[in-house]
Amino acid sequence: MSNVYKVAVLVGSLRKQSLNRKVALALADLAPANLQLNIVEIGDLALYDEDIEHTPPAAYARFRQQIRESDAVLFVTPEYNRSVPAALKNAIDVGSRPYGQSTWSGKPGAVISVSPGAIGGFGANHHLRQSLVFLNVPCMQQPEAYMGGAGAAFDDAGKLSDTTRPFLQSFINAYGQWVEQQKRS
Repeated sequence: MSNVYKVAVLVGSLRKQSLNRKVALALADLAPANLQLNIVEIGDLALYDEDIEHTPPAAYARFRQQIRESDAVLFVTPEYNRSVPAALKNAIDVGSRPYGQSTWSGKPGAVISVSPGAIGGFGANHHLRQSLVFLNVPCMQQPEAYMGGAGAAFDDAGKLSDTTRPFLQSFINAYGQWVEQQKRS
Protein backbone atom coordinates (compact mmCIF):
# COMPACT_ATOMS: atom_id res chain seq x y z
CA MET A 1 0.00 0.00 0.00
CA SER A 2 1.21 3.50 -0.84
CA ASN A 3 1.96 6.19 1.67
CA VAL A 4 -0.13 9.33 1.68
CA TYR A 5 2.00 12.35 0.85
CA LYS A 6 1.12 15.86 1.96
CA VAL A 7 1.36 18.24 -0.98
CA ALA A 8 1.65 21.99 -0.45
CA VAL A 9 -0.19 23.70 -3.29
CA LEU A 10 0.88 27.26 -4.08
CA VAL A 11 -1.56 29.24 -6.18
CA GLY A 12 0.07 32.17 -7.96
CA SER A 13 -3.11 34.21 -8.31
CA LEU A 14 -4.39 35.92 -5.18
CA ARG A 15 -7.98 36.36 -6.39
CA LYS A 16 -10.33 34.11 -4.40
CA GLN A 17 -12.24 33.14 -7.57
CA SER A 18 -9.22 32.92 -9.86
CA LEU A 19 -9.01 30.25 -12.53
CA ASN A 20 -5.79 29.05 -10.91
CA ARG A 21 -7.49 28.53 -7.54
CA LYS A 22 -10.33 26.69 -9.27
CA VAL A 23 -7.81 24.42 -11.01
CA ALA A 24 -5.99 23.82 -7.71
CA LEU A 25 -9.25 22.82 -6.04
CA ALA A 26 -10.18 20.60 -8.98
CA LEU A 27 -6.78 18.87 -8.76
CA ALA A 28 -7.36 18.30 -5.03
CA ASP A 29 -10.66 16.61 -5.87
CA LEU A 30 -9.07 14.48 -8.60
CA ALA A 31 -5.92 13.57 -6.65
CA PRO A 32 -5.05 9.89 -6.39
CA ALA A 33 -5.22 8.23 -2.97
CA ASN A 34 -1.50 8.73 -2.31
CA LEU A 35 -1.75 12.55 -2.42
CA GLN A 36 -3.38 14.95 0.01
CA LEU A 37 -3.38 18.43 -1.53
CA ASN A 38 -3.63 21.52 0.67
CA ILE A 39 -3.47 25.10 -0.55
CA VAL A 40 -0.83 27.10 1.32
CA GLU A 41 -1.83 30.76 1.27
CA ILE A 42 0.79 33.27 0.14
CA GLY A 43 -1.11 36.56 0.02
CA ASP A 44 -0.19 37.60 3.57
CA LEU A 45 3.57 37.26 3.11
CA ALA A 46 5.36 40.60 3.36
CA LEU A 47 7.91 41.22 0.63
CA TYR A 48 11.05 39.33 1.51
CA ASP A 49 13.53 41.55 3.33
CA GLU A 50 16.66 40.08 4.88
CA ASP A 51 16.76 42.95 7.36
CA ILE A 52 13.73 41.52 9.20
CA GLU A 53 15.06 37.95 9.49
CA HIS A 54 16.21 38.47 13.10
CA THR A 55 12.49 38.73 14.02
CA PRO A 56 10.66 37.34 10.99
CA PRO A 57 6.95 38.08 10.61
CA ALA A 58 4.55 35.44 11.89
CA ALA A 59 3.38 34.85 8.30
CA TYR A 60 6.94 33.86 7.32
CA ALA A 61 7.13 31.34 10.16
CA ARG A 62 3.68 29.89 9.33
CA PHE A 63 4.52 29.58 5.65
CA ARG A 64 7.92 28.00 6.21
CA GLN A 65 6.45 25.49 8.65
CA GLN A 66 3.70 24.49 6.20
CA ILE A 67 6.27 23.88 3.48
CA ARG A 68 8.58 21.97 5.86
CA GLU A 69 5.69 19.71 6.92
CA SER A 70 4.83 18.92 3.30
CA ASP A 71 6.28 16.01 1.39
CA ALA A 72 5.93 17.63 -2.03
CA VAL A 73 4.97 20.92 -3.71
CA LEU A 74 2.64 21.75 -6.58
CA PHE A 75 2.62 25.17 -8.23
CA VAL A 76 -0.49 26.41 -10.01
CA THR A 77 0.29 29.72 -11.64
CA PRO A 78 -0.91 32.31 -14.12
CA GLU A 79 1.52 34.19 -16.30
CA TYR A 80 2.21 37.87 -15.69
CA ASN A 81 4.52 39.53 -18.23
CA ARG A 82 6.04 36.18 -19.34
CA SER A 83 6.90 35.25 -15.75
CA VAL A 84 5.34 34.21 -12.46
CA PRO A 85 3.31 36.65 -10.36
CA ALA A 86 5.25 38.65 -7.78
CA ALA A 87 3.38 37.01 -4.88
CA LEU A 88 4.51 33.55 -5.98
CA LYS A 89 8.13 34.61 -6.51
CA ASN A 90 8.06 36.27 -3.08
CA ALA A 91 6.78 33.04 -1.50
CA ILE A 92 9.60 31.12 -3.16
CA ASP A 93 12.10 33.63 -1.76
CA VAL A 94 10.60 33.53 1.75
CA GLY A 95 10.76 29.73 1.75
CA SER A 96 14.36 29.71 0.58
CA ARG A 97 15.68 31.88 3.41
CA PRO A 98 17.53 32.36 5.67
CA TYR A 99 20.37 31.19 3.47
CA GLY A 100 21.17 27.53 4.06
CA GLN A 101 17.74 26.80 5.58
CA SER A 102 15.58 26.43 2.48
CA THR A 103 12.27 24.67 3.07
CA TRP A 104 12.12 23.55 -0.58
CA SER A 105 15.14 21.27 -0.97
CA GLY A 106 14.39 17.75 -2.16
CA LYS A 107 10.59 18.10 -2.30
CA PRO A 108 9.17 16.61 -5.51
CA GLY A 109 7.45 19.36 -7.46
CA ALA A 110 5.28 20.00 -10.47
CA VAL A 111 4.06 23.08 -12.30
CA ILE A 112 0.79 23.71 -14.08
CA SER A 113 0.23 27.10 -15.65
CA VAL A 114 -3.30 28.32 -16.18
CA SER A 115 -4.27 31.19 -18.43
CA PRO A 116 -7.25 32.47 -20.35
CA GLY A 117 -4.74 33.23 -23.13
CA ALA A 118 -3.83 30.95 -26.00
CA ILE A 119 -0.34 29.85 -24.91
CA GLY A 120 -1.36 28.69 -21.45
CA GLY A 121 1.26 30.47 -19.40
CA PHE A 122 4.23 28.88 -21.16
CA GLY A 123 6.62 31.64 -20.07
CA ALA A 124 5.60 31.46 -16.40
CA ASN A 125 5.83 27.68 -16.41
CA HIS A 126 9.39 27.65 -17.70
CA HIS A 127 10.54 30.63 -15.68
CA LEU A 128 9.32 28.93 -12.49
CA ARG A 129 11.13 25.73 -13.43
CA GLN A 130 14.40 27.71 -13.56
CA SER A 131 13.96 28.75 -9.93
CA LEU A 132 13.07 25.20 -8.90
CA VAL A 133 16.36 23.90 -10.31
CA PHE A 134 18.29 26.25 -8.04
CA LEU A 135 16.10 25.34 -5.05
CA ASN A 136 16.80 21.61 -5.53
CA VAL A 137 13.15 20.81 -6.20
CA PRO A 138 13.09 17.82 -8.56
CA CYS A 139 10.36 18.90 -10.95
CA MET A 140 8.20 16.47 -12.90
CA GLN A 141 9.22 16.91 -16.53
CA GLN A 142 6.39 15.03 -18.23
CA PRO A 143 3.59 15.54 -18.72
CA GLU A 144 4.05 19.28 -19.04
CA ALA A 145 0.87 21.11 -18.11
CA TYR A 146 -0.29 24.32 -19.77
CA MET A 147 -3.95 25.28 -19.69
CA GLY A 148 -4.72 27.83 -22.37
CA GLY A 149 -8.26 29.11 -22.77
CA ALA A 150 -8.82 28.17 -19.13
CA GLY A 151 -11.96 30.26 -18.86
CA ALA A 152 -13.78 27.48 -20.71
CA ALA A 153 -12.60 24.83 -18.24
CA PHE A 154 -15.45 25.61 -15.83
CA ASP A 155 -19.16 26.21 -16.33
CA ASP A 156 -21.09 29.17 -14.86
CA ALA A 157 -21.56 27.25 -11.59
CA GLY A 158 -17.80 26.67 -11.33
CA LYS A 159 -18.01 22.97 -12.20
CA LEU A 160 -15.07 21.47 -14.11
CA SER A 161 -15.95 20.71 -17.72
CA ASP A 162 -16.01 17.13 -18.95
CA THR A 163 -13.51 18.03 -21.67
CA THR A 164 -10.95 19.38 -19.16
CA ARG A 165 -11.34 16.67 -16.52
CA PRO A 166 -9.30 13.97 -18.39
CA PHE A 167 -6.37 16.37 -18.87
CA LEU A 168 -6.25 17.31 -15.18
CA GLN A 169 -6.80 13.68 -14.12
CA SER A 170 -3.90 12.54 -16.27
CA PHE A 171 -1.65 15.28 -14.88
CA ILE A 172 -2.43 14.66 -11.21
CA ASN A 173 -2.15 10.88 -11.63
CA ALA A 174 1.29 11.30 -13.20
CA TYR A 175 2.26 13.62 -10.37
CA GLY A 176 1.12 11.03 -7.81
CA GLN A 177 3.40 8.48 -9.48
CA TRP A 178 6.25 11.02 -9.64
CA VAL A 179 5.98 11.82 -5.93
CA GLU A 180 5.87 8.13 -5.05
CA GLN A 181 8.94 7.45 -7.20
CA GLN A 182 10.90 10.38 -5.73
CA LYS A 183 10.04 9.57 -2.13
CA ARG A 184 11.08 5.93 -2.55
CA SER A 185 14.48 6.76 -4.03
